Amino acid sequence: MPEQTQSMSDFLDDLWSNLDNSPARQQPAGTAYAAPPQNTLAQVPIQQQAAEPNQTTQQDMPPVQDQSPPQPVQRQQDPAHDPRFVAQPAPAQPVPQAAPQRAQPQAAVPRREQSQRLFYPKSPKTLRDAGISVDMAGRLILKLLAARGAVTGRNIAAHIKLSFPMVEAVLNSLRKEQLVALKGDAMAGDYNYMITQKGMVLAKDLSRECTYFGAAPVTLPQYLEAMKLQSVADQVIRAADLKHAFSDLLLEDDLLKILGPAINSGRGMFLFGEPGNGKTSIAERISRSFGTTMWIPRALGIDGLIIRIFDPAIHEVAPPSATVGEPDDPTEIDQRWVKIQRPTVIAGGELTMSELEVCEDENTHICEAPLQLKSNGGVLLIDDFGRQRMPVDELLNRWIVPLEKRYDLLNLPSGKKIKVPFDQLVIFSTNLEPKDLVDDAFLRRIPYKVQVPNPTPLQFHALFQIMCDKIGIAYNRDAVDHLIKNHYTKPGRGLKACHPRDLLLQVRNYCLYEELELTLTRESMDFAVACYFSVLS
Repeated sequence: MPEQTQSMSDFLDDLWSNLDNSPARQQPAGTAYAAPPQNTLAQVPIQQQAAEPNQTTQQDMPPVQDQSPPQPVQRQQDPAHDPRFVAQPAPAQPVPQAAPQRAQPQAAVPRREQSQRLFYPKSPKTLRDAGISVDMAGRLILKLLAARGAVTGRNIAAHIKLSFPMVEAVLNSLRKEQLVALKGDAMAGDYNYMITQKGMVLAKDLSRECTYFGAAPVTLPQYLEAMKLQSVADQVIRAADLKHAFSDLLLEDDLLKILGPAINSGRGMFLFGEPGNGKTSIAERISRSFGTTMWIPRALGIDGLIIRIFDPAIHEVAPPSATVGEPDDPTEIDQRWVKIQRPTVIAGGELTMSELEVCEDENTHICEAPLQLKSNGGVLLIDDFGRQRMPVDELLNRWIVPLEKRYDLLNLPSGKKIKVPFDQLVIFSTNLEPKDLVDDAFLRRIPYKVQVPNPTPLQFHALFQIMCDKIGIAYNRDAVDHLIKNHYTKPGRGLKACHPRDLLLQVRNYCLYEELELTLTRESMDFAVACYFSVLS
C-alpha cells in the first residue's frame, strides 16, 4: 500500500521536524485522530502551541480469516466531533466584583501540566474509532478464551480494554464462524463464552505467531498525537516550578539557576561531579518540574506487531484523582491507556545496545519498547555514564541524530523502520569530566554541563539537621563541628552530601548497641568515622 506509507511518512516529517515553535495549522478533512479544534484551543491559552496534525491513515491489522483490511478512518467534517482525544475548555473565570481587586499570584504550575490536565484519551464508540480491526479483536479474544476457558462477555471486554458493545459484536461474529460458543447465561444481558474445537486449533496457530492477548493495542498515529499534546519539548520551566520540584533537596540557588535553563533547552545535559553529592537524586526530581501525570498506551500495534509500552517496573500508575477536565465516568476514558506519573527511567552500568531497540521475545513474539520510548514525556537518566557494558562511542553514535532532531528511527523485527518521538530530557550523570568521555561533536549536542559541587560546611550542618529529624537522633552542633574539623579539614577529606545520612545510621546503630541515648556526641562521631572511612580516602 504505497499511498498509506507515503502518507505516514509525510505525517511524521511534518509532526516532528518543526516541533519547536510550530504554529497552529488548518485541520484537513479525513484525519483519523486530531487535536481539539481551533475555537476550543482559543479558550485555553496554555495550549495555543498545540498544532493540528496532518492527514494520516490507519494501520491495518493482520486478518484471522480471509477478510479485507479495514479502510482508513474518515473523520467527520464537523471539527466538534473529535473521535479520539479531548481537550476541554478551561473552567470559566469568576465574574469580577464591583470593587477592583489586585489579582492574586497563581501557584506555579508548568504550562504543560496545565495543558495535560485538560487532556484525556476519549473512549472510542466503534472499533474503527479505536483503530482496531474485527480480525485483531477476534485474535485477542480467541487467545484469551484458549488460555482462560469460559469467560463472560464483560470480563472479556475488561481484559482487552474495549467497551462491551464492541466486544459483543466481535463475539457474535466469532459465533457465526463457529469459533466460539455459548456456555450459559451470566448476568443480565451477558453470557459465558467458551472456545470451540475449531477455535482452539486457530488459537494455537495464532499463539505461535504471538502469545499476546492483553489490552487491545493503540495505533501509531494515536500515540504520536497523544505525545504531541503532552510533550515536554516546548515546556517552559519557571523558577517556582523548579523550587517546588526540588523542595525536598538542599540545593543552592546558583545550581537551580543553571538547572532551569538546562531543562528548558530540552536537549539533555551532563551532570558531573564527585560521587555522593546527589546527581542521581537531582535527575530523578527533574521530571517533577514537567508536571505530575500523563497518559501512555499499554501497547502499540504496528503492522501486526504488538509493542508493549507500559512497564510496571518503570512506570508508576497515578492514583485516581479529580483531575480538571477529565470526566468522572471512567467509561468515557479509553481504557487501553493508563495514567502514570511522569516517568524517570534510569539506565546504569548494565545498559546494552539491545535495550535501545525494539526487542522481540523469541518465545512469545511480543515486542518490548526500548528505554527511550518508555521514557517519552519524562527523563531518561544514563547513570554512571562511561561505565556501561557497551562502548561509550557506540552509545553516543546511536543518539547523535535523536538528540539533534528530537525523533528516533527504530528497527522493527519485521525489518521495517518507524519514526517515533524522542521526547524526553536525557541526562548523563558521571563522576568523570565530560571532555574526558566524549568528543567535541557530541559535546556540542549536549550544550549544558552542570557540575554538582561538594556541600559547604554550612550546608553540611543543614544536612545533618534534616537527617537527624528523619532518623530520630538529637542534633548536636558541637559534634558536627568536631567532625568537620578533625575528620575533614585536617586529613583534607571533601564533604559529601551523602555522608550525614550514612554517618548518622552508624551513630544510631552504635547508640542502640551501647544502650545510649540517641544523640550526637564526639565519641559516637569518632566511632562512625572509624568504621565508614576505614578503607576510604
